[in-house]
Amino acid sequence: MGSHRLGRRQFLGLSGLLGVLAGAAACTPSRSVVAQTSQPGTPKASASSPPSRSAGAVPPASTALGTNSQGDLLHGSRTGTSIALTFHGAGDPALATAVLSELASAAAPVTVFAVGSWLKANPSMASAILDAGHELGNHTYHHLPMSTLGAAVAAEEIASCAALLTTLSGSRGRWFRPSGTPQSNATIRAAARRSGYAQCVSYDVDSLDWTDPGSAAVTRRVLSLARPGSIVSLHLGHPGTVAALPALLAGLHAKGLRPATLSELTA
Repeated sequence: MGSHRLGRRQFLGLSGLLGVLAGAAACTPSRSVVAQTSQPGTPKASASSPPSRSAGAVPPASTALGTNSQGDLLHGSRTGTSIALTFHGAGDPALATAVLSELASAAAPVTVFAVGSWLKANPSMASAILDAGHELGNHTYHHLPMSTLGAAVAAEEIASCAALLTTLSGSRGRWFRPSGTPQSNATIRAAARRSGYAQCVSYDVDSLDWTDPGSAAVTRRVLSLARPGSIVSLHLGHPGTVAALPALLAGLHAKGLRPATLSELTA
């Protein structure tokens, strides 16, 4: 693993049976900008650690936020124009870089839920994501099927990714999404709280891009389902996702929907 020195940057403010069956194998794993405030359970950065860049001062949650039956964040307010594109972070770094390039062309901030082992192997991706104004979250360390794990392993999966995020960015990030399942369970939620994540994040629009249906199919599905406040599940590491982004982003704009990070969506 090569080392990477992070540049200075402020960031932006702080479905599924198929997902359950195929998420662990299909997800091709993967920061927001404002000054970081201290949060309980966040490991302190050492003198040599980079400054915190990942999660901002947490605003009060909007009463219009939607949750699923497990209490996971499902969508934001339906009365605005914002929509959150979220990426499961992993896969070929070249494809991740191509995604970042398409997002930059459209000035579209997103939230990337990074898999810890992917960031360990590609540490420069943390800086690339954050310096582009995006938000970085926790998607466990090994991307195991979280709903099948015992308490100790689940806690270790989340804590290990949180520790790596802290090393690379100075913060564990505000958001956690369990791997291999679109919703949490009691074991996952308890493990997430132990690492300082008050709520798990799900989504109300599954692009199904991990099935590689082709760029046109990804675009059609997202545009047909997305509405104000939607949280969209996408993946780094799939060529079809990269190819879909120009038309997908243009289509969202035509519908009057503005991409935002999760922290912006929930502010």
